Amino acid sequence: MLNKYLVLLMLHSSAIPPAMSFECPDAIPQSAIRITAASTDWVPYVASPLYLHAAAPMDGPPEMKGELAEFKETRGKNEWSYSYALDGAFPNGKWLQCTYGEHNQVTLSRRLPDEIQACKFVYRKGSKAGQHQITIQCK
Repeated sequence: MLNKYLVLLMLHSSAIPPAMSFECPDAIPQSAIRITAASTDWVPYVASPLYLHAAAPMDGPPEMKGELAEFKETRGKNEWSYSYALDGAFPNGKWLQCTYGEHNQVTLSRRLPDEIQACKFVYRKGSKAGQHQITIQCK
């Protein structure tokens, strides 16, 4: 009898996909930021890197701007989180977008595995102005 329950438990736990972690780079280094179309009278200078400010799942690649409107927000004293259900139709794929600069001026994006059904983004304030440390767990 015990073996029957053990087999059922093993079958059930093998059906649950393991959580996947994703990481946005902490910053875009100033050496990676190039200004190439400035007028000849102007000398470009990049004073500092752009720090990670936000992250979210997207419906489709970045040029589609497929921001998801439905999420659950939870606020704590030193951290806050956003949880997204990703179980609907995503004909252009599920994407992770990481944004940099206090006003999300620059993005880095990557496609997520199609089998992901939900993601939780946990934010904490970083040490630089506008910077956030973000933990991303998907399943």
